[in-house]
Amino acid sequence: MIDVYSWSTPNGHKVHIMLEECGLAYRAIPVDIGAGDQFKHEFLAISPNNKIPAIVDADGPDGKPISLFESGAILLYLAGKTGKFLGKTDREKYNTLQWLMFQMGGLGPMLGQAHHFRIYAPTKIDYAVDRYTNEANRLYGVLDKQLAQTEYLAGDTYTIADIASFPWTRSAPNQGVDWADYPHVKRWFDAISARPAVQRGVEVLSNLRKPLIDDKAKEVLFGKTQYSKK
Repeated sequence: MIDVYSWSTPNGHKVHIMLEECGLAYRAIPVDIGAGDQFKHEFLAISPNNKIPAIVDADGPDGKPISLFESGAILLYLAGKTGKFLGKTDREKYNTLQWLMFQMGGLGPMLGQAHHFRIYAPTKIDYAVDRYTNEANRLYGVLDKQLAQTEYLAGDTYTIADIASFPWTRSAPNQGVDWADYPHVKRWFDAISARPAVQRGVEVLSNLRKPLIDDKAKEVLFGKTQYSKK
């Protein structure tokens, strides 16, 4: 049994989807990031960066429990555990890894910034809105060019690169992105959206998430609480 400490966000969805796709037994343990659960000592013990998701696998590589944080590392661990969604040959694996790193280092952080400054920032800063909206569209352009050539990001096989990237594209309008400008990404998005495991994965813990309109929740996520010494 794998315990996944998570919330209904793009990074949480990555791991939920992977667990569903792999058919692994897991238990979703909510970490309400609006309430500050991510700062509790028991969560920091397995996720020192106070970010979701994190997992504890009772059956680790040596038969002993293992805990992991960082969604990309978790995806790689689950791919290694099951032999799925990474590729079989070294060439396939490295191709998958480069697109996974593209998501972890660029797509996720930049789309997150676009979302933040367009939707959640208490003060509208035109420079920030323009900068991150433009970067979001540039990144969608990179995806569109790749997906004009291949069915999925790392080729014609569905991999953890797709599982990592898909959840971030579910909020394209909030990022200032018009699907009409990226038809190949939209084709890819629709195909992944139709997968039963994906549909199950994005529903995990979704009934607990509330709109981020509470001032206290905003302070926990974006204010001094986030930066105080833990």
